[in-house]
Amino acid sequence: MRDNDRLAGALKEITGETNVIDDPDKLAAYAIDGMAPRTIVFPGSVEEVSKILSHAFMEGLSVAPRGSGTKLSLGNLLSRETDIVLSSLRLNRVIDCDIGNLTLTAGSGITLKQTQEMLAKEGSGCFLPLDPPFTEQATLGGIVASNASGPRRYQHGTARDLVLGMRIVGPNGDVSAAGGKTVKNVTGYDMNKLHIGALGTLGFIAEVTFRLLPLPEEAATLLISFDAPEDAGAFIRKLVHSPFLPVFMELMNGGFASRLSAMSGKTSYAVALGFEGVAEAVKRQLAEIAGLAREMKSLAVISLAGDDHERIGREIRNYNLGLKNDFPDLIVLKASFVISEADNVTVAAEKLAQTAGLEALTLCHAGNGILYVYLPGEDEGTAKIEVVKSFIDALRNEVEARGGALVVEAASPAVKKAVSVWGASRSDSVVMRRLKELIDPVGILAPGRFGEVCDGRD
Repeated sequence: MRDNDRLAGALKEITGETNVIDDPDKLAAYAIDGMAPRTIVFPGSVEEVSKILSHAFMEGLSVAPRGSGTKLSLGNLLSRETDIVLSSLRLNRVIDCDIGNLTLTAGSGITLKQTQEMLAKEGSGCFLPLDPPFTEQATLGGIVASNASGPRRYQHGTARDLVLGMRIVGPNGDVSAAGGKTVKNVTGYDMNKLHIGALGTLGFIAEVTFRLLPLPEEAATLLISFDAPEDAGAFIRKLVHSPFLPVFMELMNGGFASRLSAMSGKTSYAVALGFEGVAEAVKRQLAEIAGLAREMKSLAVISLAGDDHERIGREIRNYNLGLKNDFPDLIVLKASFVISEADNVTVAAEKLAQTAGLEALTLCHAGNGILYVYLPGEDEGTAKIEVVKSFIDALRNEVEARGGALVVEAASPAVKKAVSVWGASRSDSVVMRRLKELIDPVGILAPGRFGEVCDGRD
């Protein structure tokens, strides 16, 4: 067994004694897929990150980058013990906020909530148009590393569309920069994209520059319930090909909708539409779409504004947080497909789950062709795992037959051992595997996270 005292001592020389944890009782809180690391270190500068990774590289130690820990369930089980968890939480400084040019550069450890609160007070107010799950806890670096997104991706895109530049520390400690503050800052390869969605396997994201947007004058949500999935699907397809401009378009089944505070009574399917912009335009769209919904067999239309609009947005994007509190072994699946298949894939997931005797709560980013399936199981015995595996395989076959793909976003270690997290290798797998071998030949950063499939991005 390696000398933990020697490792902790080396890290303390870099960051100071108070910024290293090597107490086994405390390390348990930082476990990754049930495995506690040997140490956790909290660097306070890019230079300290560089020294830590340089030391790990020379010693052949494994390092797992970490923000607030909300995305650590992503990917395969790590292939070796984690020697160092490298936390970004002290890298939480705003480096540059240029409201005139609508750009922000900040350390990777600042949370999205802190960022939005700060930006709302700058000038006439602006915001970073990202709304991934765990918005209140998630760090900017973690969001970028996982390419996490939420309902607003329908209009604003993902981190891939909003990141202008990065400062990266490589697995050997080298510091590099890509991009900059301007939108047209790339000639040749856009190296930012290499790290977005790489889950920290190619480098530690230390700083990020984002494009911002002004705060909207008005914001509101429409909740529309339907009895049949084909009615909800027809309504969504009508909207996709209309001049209306919602910022999000969500299709949820009754199990999902029943847990939302704004939904009263039982419904089979519900569509949530968000609108932001000039007050007059928002009000006009609300009125016209409500009328369209009534013409297209909707059961009820609920309009939410102000605090109610904010609340429903939080409930939708943080849905798996509430489920995780109730069901620690929550399984989350993510399927991607062409947007015209939104209702078909949703129904297929429900039917397959029903056949398997599983409860499935579904949320579909219908305008983007992204379906989340939540399995709030309680018993994880061998028989149950086999049932779950069969369901995942069947749903993956269904999605792939429609030209899509399915990944397991969250599951217990026992389930991850039994199923394929990323699915079959894609055409870009060889390229990504070679990049990993070239950039991190020793396997320092999150080894095994992608396994045979090295690209888990949208």
